Amino acid sequence: MSSAPAFVDDIRSIMEMLPHRYPFLLVDRVVTFDSGVGITAYKNVTFNEGFFQGHFPGQPIMPGVLILEALAQAGGIFVVKTMGADSTDKLFLFTGIDAVKIRRPVVPGDRLNLEASVIRHKMNIWKMQGRATVDGDLVAEGIFTAAVVDKGKM
Repeated sequence: MSSAPAFVDDIRSIMEMLPHRYPFLLVDRVVTFDSGVGITAYKNVTFNEGFFQGHFPGQPIMPGVLILEALAQAGGIFVVKTMGADSTDKLFLFTGIDAVKIRRPVVPGDRLNLEASVIRHKMNIWKMQGRATVDGDLVAEGIFTAAVVDKGKM
C-alpha cells in the first residue's frame, strides 16, 4: 500500500460510516486512508470482549471469523469513504472470501492492525486484499468480495 498521509477517524465517525454496533463493531480507529488504494485501521482486543467467555474459557482466543469480519469492516469503511456522500443510503455486504489463512491466535491485549487494499472495483462490486497483523506478525489474510446495495432494497 502507498504511504498515504496519516488520517485518523475515531469511533464516532466510524459509527457514522458502519451500521455495526457493540458487540459487533470491530474497528476502533482508522489510521490511514488513501482513496482508490486502501486503508489501515485497528481493533484493540480486550478481555472484556463477549466472545472470550466461550472461546475458550481459560484460553481466550479471538475467533478467526471475527478477525475476518474486522478486515471486512475496514474494507467497508474504505468503500464508504471512497464513495463519500453517495453512500448514505447504502450497505456494504460481504459476498465472498477466498485464499483465507489464519496464521496465529489473537488474544486479549493484542492490537489487531487491519489493512485492506483494492484489487478491483467494477460498478457496485469491490474486491480487496485484507491482512491482519499483531506486533508486525501476520495473523490472518484473505481476499474479500463485497457488493454495495441500497438499504431500501434489502
